[in-house]
Amino acid sequence: MINIQLICVGKLKESFYTAAAAEYVKRLGAYCRLGLVELPEERLPKDPSQAQIEGALSKEAKLILAQCPPRSSLVALCIEGRQRSSEELAQLLNTWSNRGERQLSFVIGGSYGLHPTVKAAAWVQLSMSPMTFPHHLARVMLLEQIYRGFKINEGSSYHK
Repeated sequence: MINIQLICVGKLKESFYTAAAAEYVKRLGAYCRLGLVELPEERLPKDPSQAQIEGALSKEAKLILAQCPPRSSLVALCIEGRQRSSEELAQLLNTWSNRGERQLSFVIGGSYGLHPTVKAAAWVQLSMSPMTFPHHLARVMLLEQIYRGFKINEGSSYHK
């Protein structure tokens, strides 16, 4: 069984996000050992300057990279990433698994995204859509897509 870790900046607060995420975490238990790390989002003033945003992202990046186990393959969710279909994500999971790697870590940044050092450290940069979503919803969407990827790879009818 493979190890997958989600590193998320920010905590889920709304019960509907929490319930949806918990459901996919439960389902994924049959396919992988899933770990979840929630890191605090740096507090910024109401109208932060670019320098303040950069400083906050830099602090978050250090925390993110410190949570990545040695030899972990990092997948950064970011707008610059490549959009992939569910089938392509399933193939990505297969490719990674067949490489015999020990840990796959997905990273979801906070409201201002990810620092360039996290993106540069990534094995893959992944974009979910050209649309903007709350990072809490992105977590639920990512969990569902990882689950869907496993179901595609096993030939299940879940993915139609």
